[in-house]
Amino acid sequence: MSTSIGAQISILRDTIRAELQRAIVGQDDAIDLLLVALLARGHMLLEGPPGTSKTFLAQCFARVTGLDYGRIQFTPDLMPGDILGSSLFNFQTSSFTLTKGPIFCELLLADEINRTPPKTQAALLEAMQERSVTIDGQTLPLPEHFLVVATQNPIEHQGVYPLPEAQLDRFLFKHQMQYPDAAEEAAIVTLHGSRIGTVRPEALGLSAVVAPGQIAAAQAEVAAIPMVPEVVDYVVRLVRATRETPDIECGASPRAGAMLASAARARAALEGRDYVIPDDVKALAPAALRHRLILSPAAEIEGRRADGILARLIEEVGAPR
Repeated sequence: MSTSIGAQISILRDTIRAELQRAIVGQDDAIDLLLVALLARGHMLLEGPPGTSKTFLAQCFARVTGLDYGRIQFTPDLMPGDILGSSLFNFQTSSFTLTKGPIFCELLLADEINRTPPKTQAALLEAMQERSVTIDGQTLPLPEHFLVVATQNPIEHQGVYPLPEAQLDRFLFKHQMQYPDAAEEAAIVTLHGSRIGTVRPEALGLSAVVAPGQIAAAQAEVAAIPMVPEVVDYVVRLVRATRETPDIECGASPRAGAMLASAARARAALEGRDYVIPDDVKALAPAALRHRLILSPAAEIEGRRADGILARLIEEVGAPR
């Protein structure tokens, strides 16, 4: 990646941020992770209490990047066919016609994904990993920039179905949305306090600031960024450390290491660099690993949390100089 290309990706980041900040107050970390996920061709899980703009952020991000947006409200009675589509019999032609489901879009908002049973959640597995879906034995490709942004509420336990490990492992990041600080909350009230409900992004004047083909070009540049053996070794040691501590019963998978490396490349490009540094890996490791860990019974009993264990491991695993 040339320096000029790196500068272009960095400018693209600033342009998207500026447009989003016309509607989104705060949540800079979430915006940056969404940009990394888009360029690294990963998926993102947003977890946070109600009213922290999880859904609104996804809607605005799709609008600003020009991605074709689709939304599925996950409910207990949702079936796999409601997501993927199905073959319906046409009585006029006496034949079956394939009807595509809402998953055929570029940015899919899987809203409250943990409200639907695992059988329906599993409909996303092939789509998230292979960017294709199989309906009645026919495999159909999804759009090139297919990105799943899923949301869930961490404080509700009634009527929810925890995501299986195989599903969680397909998300590049899990980001925990936080309440805004006092100044940000005042800005939110000032900006949105005259409306009832959530206004659509276009009503706020948000428009696409990404030209057609710009995302594909940026993704290709990101994939071509080299990673020196020392940084590769750092990624591997960090991932393997999650499997070697007694605090974690099941650590991160090899896929986690590969995805973390891709994300580090994307972060480097967004920072205007054509090389990856250990700080890229270190900055993204919590969001890339926290959802892939199963704590040991002893750690659970003692009230330890994945983020605290990860912070200790990141501190212990020496980064290359």
